[in-house]
Amino acid sequence: MTSQSSRIIPIVLTLLSYTIIGLLIVLPVALILHEALRQGLHTAFETLKDPEARSAIRLTACVTAIVTVINTAGGIAAAWTLTKYDFRGARLLVSLIELPISVSPVIAGLVWLLLFGRQGWWGNWLGHHGLHIAFAVPGIVLATLFVTFPYVARTLMPYMEQQGRAAEEAAFLFGAGFWKTLIHVTLPDAGWALLSGVLLTTARAMGEFGAVAVISGHIPGVTETMPLHIETLYNGYQSVAAFAMAALLVLVAMTTVLIRMFLERSFRKQHP
Repeated sequence: MTSQSSRIIPIVLTLLSYTIIGLLIVLPVALILHEALRQGLHTAFETLKDPEARSAIRLTACVTAIVTVINTAGGIAAAWTLTKYDFRGARLLVSLIELPISVSPVIAGLVWLLLFGRQGWWGNWLGHHGLHIAFAVPGIVLATLFVTFPYVARTLMPYMEQQGRAAEEAAFLFGAGFWKTLIHVTLPDAGWALLSGVLLTTARAMGEFGAVAVISGHIPGVTETMPLHIETLYNGYQSVAAFAMAALLVLVAMTTVLIRMFLERSFRKQHP
């Protein structure tokens, strides 16, 4: 390879990368913001003050908070179990953890509906006892938990495998309990991976559509999350309101990415 071609190839690849990113990421975001502000910033804000819009925002925030806490705890437990212990069925457990990534979210929603819907296996029994999961907030939480479970576990596992077991075994020998070892020995070294998984879980939970659309019943003001409300607005020819809500989701996602970048830079400065 000549020196001239070795200089040209990186430039071409860089330009190609920026072009693809511009077409697939920057351009759609710019169009969403443009459509949201087409009638002015005041109009966009007014659409977000609508009672159904505020209900969708509150529900999305509530579900995201619940799901992130539960999946963070579950992801840490799964990553610890798979990397610190040898046992039969470990590969099967890894496959099950990765299952939500390969299964369509719509299928996940249908499974929950089959279990907890009015005509489902347990739906009538739950209904008789005053418990409602399908077409209610618990169903939305379950659907979102399923689709977001892998992120914390899968981001933590490589770091925990790299750590090995020597530090934990030494801590146990000196009398440290499980929680003290986890908090003071394991997680500090894998802090960035944990944070990355939490942020990915948060972003995915806020934007989930397919599974939630099936199990929620799409009831405006009751079980509509922000993505579902965007569809309702757009189908109702309220394009400015739909794009305003979409722009809010985009801004939250961009903020999450910026926080992740800032914290990653800080973490690498502290752990060169």
